[in-house]
This record gives sequence, structure tokens and C-alpha cells, in this order.
Amino acid sequence: MKRYFIHVICALLVSTPILLLAQGNRDSIWHVKSTTDFEFGTVGNEENWNQANWFSLTARGETPAGYTTRVKILYSKKGIYCLYHCTDKIITATLKGDFLDIYNEDVIEAFFWPDEAHPLYFEYELSPLNYELPILVPNNKGEFFGWRPWHYEGDRKTRHATRITQGPDDRINGWLGEFFIPFALLRGIDHNPPQSGTRWRANFYRIDYDSKSSQWTWQTVRTNFHDYEMYGTIVFD
Repeated sequence: MKRYFIHVICALLVSTPILLLAQGNRDSIWHVKSTTDFEFGTVGNEENWNQANWFSLTARGETPAGYTTRVKILYSKKGIYCLYHCTDKIITATLKGDFLDIYNEDVIEAFFWPDEAHPLYFEYELSPLNYELPILVPNNKGEFFGWRPWHYEGDRKTRHATRITQGPDDRINGWLGEFFIPFALLRGIDHNPPQSGTRWRANFYRIDYDSKSSQWTWQTVRTNFHDYEMYGTIVFD
């Protein structure tokens, strides 16, 4: 009997770290407060944002000294709002058009995975020049590509705005990006629109290109930003 218990304890000690690695990000919770819908004014200065707290993203590898990335999230009956604040000294952005490869330059990104039963999630990217890349991504065990939205208009159209900030010496010290993703754009995906208590898997990122690619994430990924199994969980309050 004693030998049996020793084997059980050893098995638990061996298996527990593996379980934590597999489920650690899933257990990371970010509570999202509800708000009334609002129009974008001076980016980030809308009164509604006072309801949400900043959440800092974590640097992934080496990043420029002093650079930080913070995010706020709110949701309404119609959609989800995101606000990013990025410290930056050099804005790397030349692409001028939506649905371009803006991830090859400075960009902020949000990934939402409402229904864990299917490897299908929504990816949104926004550049400092206010150009966007909204796509729906089917991911089959690492084989993935994005699909552009159809009838992208009316209540299915996102809203977005950016603002580059400067210090007293007129030097660039960062930029802000703000966007609204309507739930109507994700129509047909389960657990959408969310109700109080609904949970979505999600992750949030930033890429900066001062001299080389630098990255920030909310939840650590093993391979790339499409490592959806490692996403955290947002809870709609």
C-alpha cells in the first residue's frame, strides 16, 4: 500500500507542471466592463474610458529601452472597444491602405476567439496611420489564412482612429490607437453577442520596428501570434 501511494504522489508531481503549462493562459482572466456606445473624439480622451483600467502588455524578447504598451477594453450592447497606448520614438509606417500587410510595420493587434469548439477567431490590426486589417481566421493545427469580411458596411463596419503624440520638445513620444468591433461583424459565431458572464478567449499584441521587430503580448505564445491555444480569457461583466 505504501508503494502505491508513493507511485501516486510521484505521478502527480510529474504531471502537475505539464497541466499548468497547458492551462496557465486559459486561467488568466481579464474582466471587461460594460459601457454605453460613444463616438471617437480626441483619441483616448473620451469620458467612457474612465470606466476601464490600463493593462500592461509584456515584452516578448528584447524591446527598446523605456518602451511600454498598455491596453483598455470596454463593451456595449453593440460591440467591443479597445484602446492602446504605445510609447515610441520612431513611427515606422509607410503603407497607406486597408487590408495591406501592415503587420510588417508598427501595428497593434487584437485576437478574439468567442467559440472554443471551433478553431476560428477574429483578428484586428491597426497602424499608426489609421489603416486597418480585419480578418476572420480559420486555423487548422497551424495551417491558417485570413478571410476578408463580406458586406463590410453599416452596422458591420468597424470604427477606428489613431493619434501620434509628442513631448514638449516636439519629439515623438508615442501613439494611441482606438477601435470598435461590432458584434454584428461576427454574426454566426457562437457566444456572440456576449452577455454578462460570457467568456471569450483572446490575446492582445503590439509590434514595433524601430531597428528590428519588437513585440509585446498579453499572454505568452509559444510560436507566433496565432497560437490560439495559449490565449487568455476575457469575461464580460
